[in-house]
Amino acid sequence: MSARPEDAVVLHITTPEAWARARADGFVTADSLATEGFLHCSTPAQVVATADRIFAGAGDLLVLVVDPARLTAPLRHETADVVGEAFPHVYGTIDVGAVLRTAVLREGPGGYAAPDDPAFRASRRS
Repeated sequence: MSARPEDAVVLHITTPEAWARARADGFVTADSLATEGFLHCSTPAQVVATADRIFAGAGDLLVLVVDPARLTAPLRHETADVVGEAFPHVYGTIDVGAVLRTAVLREGPGGYAAPDDPAFRASRRS
């Protein structure tokens, strides 16, 4: 059984400042790890709606494109009550080495737009 394109990567939204800290520390973390026990992530098909819902007005952000096979912490897809669909959650930090690349998530007058990145192009084919 082949993997769906959206399963090939998970995406974590962050700020350029938080990414700079992560590179210095060697791992990505967020407040949600302490408060909820996991880092919130999205699939390529979910990330724009997530950014619009959670980060509206925050300006341009970064999306970390993460290889699930390189994670050292457990990854679980769990249903979020707010939207009723399953989202990837990382139960620990994300090692910088698991991040394949970053992409800019630009905010415009109508909300965020998907970056021109292979992960997003794959999700648009469906």
